Amino acid sequence: MRVDRRPGLSVRLKLTLSYAGFLMIAGALLLAVVLLFLLRYVPADAVSIPRELVPGRIGGPNLFIPGRSDLWRAFAPRAAEAAVVLLVFGLVGGWLLAGRMLAPLTRITEATRLAAAGSLSHRIQLPGPDDELHELADAFDTMLARLEAHDAEQRRFAANASHELRTPLAITRTMLDVARKDPDRDTDRLLERLQTVNARAIDLTEALLVLSRANQRSFTRERVDLSVLAEEAAETLLPLAEKQGVTVTTTGDAAVTVGSHALLLQLVTNLLHNAIVHNVPGQGTVQVGTAARTGWVVLTVENTGPRLAPELVSTLTEPFQRGTERVHDDQAGVGLGLAIVDSITRAHDGTVTLTPRAEGGLRVRVRLPAAPPPVG
Repeated sequence: MRVDRRPGLSVRLKLTLSYAGFLMIAGALLLAVVLLFLLRYVPADAVSIPRELVPGRIGGPNLFIPGRSDLWRAFAPRAAEAAVVLLVFGLVGGWLLAGRMLAPLTRITEATRLAAAGSLSHRIQLPGPDDELHELADAFDTMLARLEAHDAEQRRFAANASHELRTPLAITRTMLDVARKDPDRDTDRLLERLQTVNARAIDLTEALLVLSRANQRSFTRERVDLSVLAEEAAETLLPLAEKQGVTVTTTGDAAVTVGSHALLLQLVTNLLHNAIVHNVPGQGTVQVGTAARTGWVVLTVENTGPRLAPELVSTLTEPFQRGTERVHDDQAGVGLGLAIVDSITRAHDGTVTLTPRAEGGLRVRVRLPAAPPPVG
């Protein structure tokens, strides 16, 4: 959006006038000091000394000593000429110097216009030594790189999300079309299947909202203990673990960080839910541990399960990626569990590490900045 502003002088012209003005002031002060210094040793009125009174002077005119007015009449034109030379030099030199100094801003402005037009691949790459303008250009290049990556991620995510949201809607329409043409349809069975599909769509929508909130970092920060969140998530998912026949164990010390209680609870819940669902039914285990390190707190969730290829594990934090076949029951995920974990972690300035276990299963390690000691 362009803001209407009254016409004004360009920055280059302002700098030029400033350079010339400072040069004129400095020259005027210098000339004033010289003039005042000379006037101290010059009599107020002109003096004519007869030649006979001057020792060693024979013949010739009388000795003339000019007064202050005479000196001023001789000095003023030369001072004016010097002032004109300083003014021209200041204007020309200031214009050239301002143009040279503002040249990087011209490149930055052009890059800004290209970015505003949608070209995020352009980079300034300002040459020369390191200074404030180069620091600004490098920061702008870094911002463009992040915006380009974020834009590509959002486009990919939007495409995947639209596909995933289209699926339950298409299934619902198909079931309704089939039921409409079937005179012997089982209404209760149809309602149950529609409820299941609708629940999946709601879960997906809520997951998308959580993911968007984490990406925007629009949350209030407070002190949060990951060990408490681990206990809370384990208690919440205990019925699911018992249904799957999976044993959940939580151990570790207090691990206090700063962030959103709701988002970090969502992170722990997603990790635990993922570890329970993608496990060995009837004999699987999940181990949740927390630890405090110097400057960091660590949450580790480790589960048994099928063996995973390293190249597959590296893609699990991408939206709608699943490590195993989708579970076709009421606990099936929407493919956003680990993507949400990754986004929440990055929103809290942390890192997520996924490592396949040699005996099968997955180890997820979340590292977050430790909270500073409480004041008072």
